[in-house]
Amino acid sequence: MENTKSHSASSGRALRGAILKGASLAAALTLMVTGCSLKEPVATAAPVASQPGTGAAGAPVAEADPLAGVPSLEGKTVGIAAKDIVHDYSRVIYEELQSRIEELGGTVIATQAEAKDDKHVSNVENLVTQQPDAIIVILGDAQTLSPALKKVDEAGIALFTIDFQSEYSSNNVTGDNWWVGSTVARTLAEDIGGKGKILAFNGFPGVAPCRIRYSELKVVLEDYPGIEILKPELQDKYEGTIEDAKKQVQDQLRRLPAGEIDAIWSCWDIPLIGAAQAVDSAGRDEIKLYGVDAEPGALDLIADPESSYTVTVAQQTKAMAAKSAANVALLLGDRADEVPNTSYLAPVFIDKSNVNQVRLDLGI
Repeated sequence: MENTKSHSASSGRALRGAILKGASLAAALTLMVTGCSLKEPVATAAPVASQPGTGAAGAPVAEADPLAGVPSLEGKTVGIAAKDIVHDYSRVIYEELQSRIEELGGTVIATQAEAKDDKHVSNVENLVTQQPDAIIVILGDAQTLSPALKKVDEAGIALFTIDFQSEYSSNNVTGDNWWVGSTVARTLAEDIGGKGKILAFNGFPGVAPCRIRYSELKVVLEDYPGIEILKPELQDKYEGTIEDAKKQVQDQLRRLPAGEIDAIWSCWDIPLIGAAQAVDSAGRDEIKLYGVDAEPGALDLIADPESSYTVTVAQQTKAMAAKSAANVALLLGDRADEVPNTSYLAPVFIDKSNVNQVRLDLGI
């Protein structure tokens, strides 16, 4: 199950570079992002094929199914190990992945760890004992999960990941978290006039998307010396996230009067749903909230003109699942040269000006 590393690396770099330069992203079922800049978020999006075209007024054209032309998975077994299905992002990928593998004729062994790292490790190790043809891991903590992924590699099982970079993975499907992190951070910085104080939730440094997005926040703020991240940083958690985040922010609002907090940042939406409840009920309309993942509850708040929730970013969850299933089929079908190390799918920026349109376009 050999992959072509030089081909993969160059493909990954080319795809990421395309996003960063604002060019079209060539990926199956990728949502075309047109006219996207810091203050001009995407207003419409539609699926496109690997050679995207545009229709009237530059609107993207929906074309081929991402599974078209890939080998069958008939007779193949694919294990799935998701860290959780607590939030919409993970749940949609988890369910869609099973559906797409079965559509290709494969058998699925699906597990999810209820956001518990030790259970996630155990699930991966249990899948190894069942000797599937491939295992797909959705999210995870790098420190705790890497030894289990090494066992997958040693067992000769093809490993695939979603939003989790690993040296043992044949392919990782992800959004461009560098773009996501820097764009959200730059938007925040400009919205508050390049100066002020922000609260940041930073509880998951071992989870790759959060690590990257937080790193990009810090890099961007190097060019905005007038912005300070308040200490201690807030610690989000998986269980009881909304209520816990609401309480943490309520404590901060009592401690810091009006004018002492300008924005709240998080690498995902769920904590900010609780944060928005705290901010809005306190009438602190000077505070703006910035998250990622386009959770339904976050989108509802962004759509409310009275809510402090300001920005999120939609990940292409169904497209990510379809792309991973297609990559598994290609590799198991002796077409490993068509599978890059990383498959990037373009994210979609959402704020109050376009939230209703994007929800309509993406069906979220």
